[in-house]
Amino acid sequence: MRENGRVTSATRQPETPAPALPPRLVATDLDGTLLRDDKSVSPRTVAALAAAEEAGIEVFFVTGRPARWMDVVSEHVHGHGLAICGNGAAVVDLHGGPGAHRFVKVRELERNNALDAVRLLRDAAPGTMYAIEQTYGFHQEPEYPKMHMEVPDHLAPAEELLAPDGLAAGEPVLKILAFHPTLDPDAFLTLARVAIGDRANVTRSSPSALLEISGPDVSKASTLALCCAERGISHEEVVAFGDMPNDVEMLTWAGRSFAMGNAHPDVIAAASGQTVANNEDGVAVVIERLIAERR
Repeated sequence: MRENGRVTSATRQPETPAPALPPRLVATDLDGTLLRDDKSVSPRTVAALAAAEEAGIEVFFVTGRPARWMDVVSEHVHGHGLAICGNGAAVVDLHGGPGAHRFVKVRELERNNALDAVRLLRDAAPGTMYAIEQTYGFHQEPEYPKMHMEVPDHLAPAEELLAPDGLAAGEPVLKILAFHPTLDPDAFLTLARVAIGDRANVTRSSPSALLEISGPDVSKASTLALCCAERGISHEEVVAFGDMPNDVEMLTWAGRSFAMGNAHPDVIAAASGQTVANNEDGVAVVIERLIAERR
């Protein structure tokens, strides 16, 4: 129907979506996404990662894990050797193998912001306990639960650890871990984001009420965007995978993105597609299809 020579919205035909650009980079989370629940990389996934690299598609692991927990995938980084760790706080070269990683890029949480975040969240959620991740150090408060299967370098209140002349003053702060023993995980995340505001970026990747606090502009998406810009890769040429709230920005930014079958509802809402669960090799399923489309 026309009104005064114009085509109305009632009669306008839907636009045909532009065809997706061939992928140049795959960005995948690890826990709950690429890794099975037993933390292994399945033979099918190993083959799919190798096939992607052979086809000229770079694979980037983009994880909340610290660099020292990257041994499980260090042999699968192929030519570039890089991984994004700490929810975007660091880009690490894993070529040296276990224990020999090299920090290529560090996006630290400034200590003033870190101290503000700790104090504001303590006020908003009494009973919050903290741990501090640095480039090579890990520290925690005495009350913080033993969740990470490692002995901390120091036990002290977060305010002492983060002080300019404190125990952990020698290295950049990558992120703060904030745990609450009784709050609902999603409610704790919402509360923390309101309390901390623009002083830091707050997200979560654990099923428990464990939050991850990074620099204000630091996320998986923002660091991945920097790495892609250095390679001349546009976001339309990126395919991303994830399962938890710390993946949402990355999945929204990428040209194509897939929530795992086991993903958090917010992740399913953010992604442009969905694949099967991590235990069913959901990342490999998509990579195999992408490679088949190129032939």
